[in-house]
Amino acid sequence: MAPTRRRLSVGLGLAGAACALVGGCLLIVGPLIIREQVIKNVRIDPSSISFNMWKVVPVPFYLSVHFFEVLNPKQVLQGAKPVLTQRGPYVYREYRYKTNITFHDNDTVSFLEYRNLFFQPDMSNGTEEDYVVVPNILMMGAAVMMEKLPNFVKLLLSGALAGMKQEAFMNRTVGEIMWGYEDPLIDTINTLVPGLIPFEGKFGLFIEFNNSNSGLFTVNTGMKNISQVHMVDSWNGLKKVNYWRSSECNMINGTSGEMWPPFMPPTSLEFYSPDACRSLTLVYEQSGKFKGVPTYRFVAPKTLFANGTDYPPNEGFCPCMQSGIQNVSTCRLNAPMFISHPHFYNADPSLVNAVVGLNPSKDQHALFLDVHPMTGIPMNCSIKLQLNLYIKQVSGIMQTGKIKPVVLPLLWFAESGSIDGSVLNQFYTNLVLFPSLLEYLQYIFLGLSVPLIISAAVLMVTNKGTAAEKSPRPPTRQSKPPPSSETTPLLHDADTLSQDDAES
Repeated sequence: MAPTRRRLSVGLGLAGAACALVGGCLLIVGPLIIREQVIKNVRIDPSSISFNMWKVVPVPFYLSVHFFEVLNPKQVLQGAKPVLTQRGPYVYREYRYKTNITFHDNDTVSFLEYRNLFFQPDMSNGTEEDYVVVPNILMMGAAVMMEKLPNFVKLLLSGALAGMKQEAFMNRTVGEIMWGYEDPLIDTINTLVPGLIPFEGKFGLFIEFNNSNSGLFTVNTGMKNISQVHMVDSWNGLKKVNYWRSSECNMINGTSGEMWPPFMPPTSLEFYSPDACRSLTLVYEQSGKFKGVPTYRFVAPKTLFANGTDYPPNEGFCPCMQSGIQNVSTCRLNAPMFISHPHFYNADPSLVNAVVGLNPSKDQHALFLDVHPMTGIPMNCSIKLQLNLYIKQVSGIMQTGKIKPVVLPLLWFAESGSIDGSVLNQFYTNLVLFPSLLEYLQYIFLGLSVPLIISAAVLMVTNKGTAAEKSPRPPTRQSKPPPSSETTPLLHDADTLSQDDAES
């Protein structure tokens, strides 16, 4: 039995050492393998897994539009507070794809991204034929823009408006407001004030949003430096825009808003938004999971649309009004347009109180991005913005009546999408399940090595003890006192010697 135990203890010891070696190797090599796989598959390269996802967004995106209908237009003309009701949503399926993809020698790639929108009746609360009472955007916008012009020009415009039966509020269909309607006012304004409205034909709030691109982006591919992948190098050939009053506000920062560099820290992310005419910074809020995939949630800070008084770095976006709205007139044909969060969420309470019918809520009106931090790929997102028009009484233009100055919400929209289906399964398998399996294996091997080595040591010790008990022992000798008998030779000889001495 002893040789068998000895062999067993040696075998267990070797097995434990092997498990410890494999576990240690996985502990060191595993993260390196995962990192290399992530780098290989998130850079902008035709051979990467994410390239086709970047080229043609495979997940369903939806644009949901909510209109604010004015219920008391006649009273508003007399100076009353506007009473609003929310209509919609009117939902559109959004398809995004990139064209003119051109790779450059300096580790960048240029592209145009197009958006196509298709109305979804089954997901909408209404149709594009619904009529909605909203401000006459062209007329009221032009009135504010012409406020400082000579009175005779404004009187001419007022007379022309009367002849065309133009009023401060209009009743038009959702489709007309979204995708455009022909208005003789466009030609009239261009005749009276050339260049005031630099476009012809139809006017619609989203007329340039459908079947159009968001400008020529040039971004880093990450082939040489993965930390720069998707970062914008230029937009329409510009390193900076010229809409704003400070160099900092004109900077084009971050990515184009679709993906970010991998291995993200839980701090903040940036992207340039052509729709907002500026770079936007979102901040980390919390960690979570989306359908099993770990994510970081990024949200808009309260300072995003704060005015220069409350947040000095935003001074370059002024002239400002209350915090919570941003003047975008410089990039919107000089029209008195403002953007904000829906229902003036996170804005100065005076904006909410200036109208009736708004109920700001974080759950319904806050924007967010849930991003997988290891890859920088968004899993779930909802970007929400509100369009507002500044209206007021303008002397010389009688159609503006006695309207009190107010930033009036026109509509708010949400662009939302999430990874699902086969794309989610592939993503989960390659970038969540496989790394998790490697991590579990390294701990399993390390965990097995401990009991195996301990068992080998115990067997070795017990084997030595058993061998020691079974080995032969030499006999033990006991000394006895000499008997006091006369026959003892030694004593006998001693007595004989004593007697001989006495005789002598």
